[in-house]
Amino acid sequence: MTLRPEASPCTIGEVCDFDSGNGFRPQDWKTKGLPIIRIQNLNGSDSFNYFDGEPDPGWIVEPYDLLFAWAGVKGVSFGPTIWNGPKGVLNQHIYRIRPKKGINKRWLYYALLEVTAEIESKAHGFKTSLVHVRKADITRAKISLPDESEQKAVALALECWDTAIQKTEQLIAAKERHRDALIQRLYALSDSRGKASRFCELLKESMEAGSSGRHAKKITVKLYGKGVLAKEEKRQGSEQTQYFVRRAGQLIYSKLDFLNGAFGIVPSELDGYESTLDLPAFDIAPIVNPVWLLGYLTRPTYYTRQVGLARGQRKARRVHPSDLLASSLHVPPCDLQDRIAEILTSSQCDIDKSKRLLESLKTQKRGLMQKLLTGQWRLSQLKGIPA
Repeated sequence: MTLRPEASPCTIGEVCDFDSGNGFRPQDWKTKGLPIIRIQNLNGSDSFNYFDGEPDPGWIVEPYDLLFAWAGVKGVSFGPTIWNGPKGVLNQHIYRIRPKKGINKRWLYYALLEVTAEIESKAHGFKTSLVHVRKADITRAKISLPDESEQKAVALALECWDTAIQKTEQLIAAKERHRDALIQRLYALSDSRGKASRFCELLKESMEAGSSGRHAKKITVKLYGKGVLAKEEKRQGSEQTQYFVRRAGQLIYSKLDFLNGAFGIVPSELDGYESTLDLPAFDIAPIVNPVWLLGYLTRPTYYTRQVGLARGQRKARRVHPSDLLASSLHVPPCDLQDRIAEILTSSQCDIDKSKRLLESLKTQKRGLMQKLLTGQWRLSQLKGIPA
């Protein structure tokens, strides 16, 4: 590997041409014909509207064409994509990118990825999370252009990391499906061997007074029971807001997001942090394993059955502590709780290990892209890399 490659600076506009999509209107949408490729389809949606008219050749997208969404959400729908779907027609807010002679399409895709953040910085016209750029903002972005053999070598190397990332993501998804199926079986056993009880027999609401809102170290909870965790919240409260101290090991939940599984156990590193009564906390009785209880509460089959606990209308529906404490559950023997908690903890640790590997691969890829696409490292002279 050499550190001083022969590469020349240029702009995106010098290495490719752009075809604009068409502004298909609702009256153009049909139930058959060529699928209309929209931003949502670049994000993985397989839901299409169709166009059955005579398309302009510039609208046609073939599988594996290079596209660039120039309006969308940062980190989600903005930027380059290799189209992996069917032949279709291109909607507005997306360019089809055509590499010029001597430009490797996969290398150009990675080069566009590398300059996407710079292009995003020129955004205008939308909300903070949305970006909308001009064509010139893309074409004027500067890149380092190596020869064709180096382009091919760089593309092959980065594709290896992409494959590893994709396989790891698939592995994580499979492990999460396995965990979810395991939860269903374990808690079916738990319910069958459990003793009918009420939450008030197992939980006691904590009302330890804290400081005023402006100076409190606040916490909140994540949603949907997937790695639920208490975390610091940076929002500032007013001097009049009353906060309550939350202790390590307490159960905490969101009144507003109860039906989305927004429960957590306060971790030791956040002991002494505070929340308002919108996030009530409970001391857990010694006969209850906290991990078992958290799994019980964050199962979709549990919280979807508890719709009747929520008060209010639509998005403002809340579950109050008194209603939770009065509701019933089945509590299995302590040894079964401990065994279920052990299995769930082991499963989650395995998933977390794979997630750490995924983040490591993504970090490595970002570093490689910076080195290879700016010309700091050169690959084409290595043995085994085809010219």
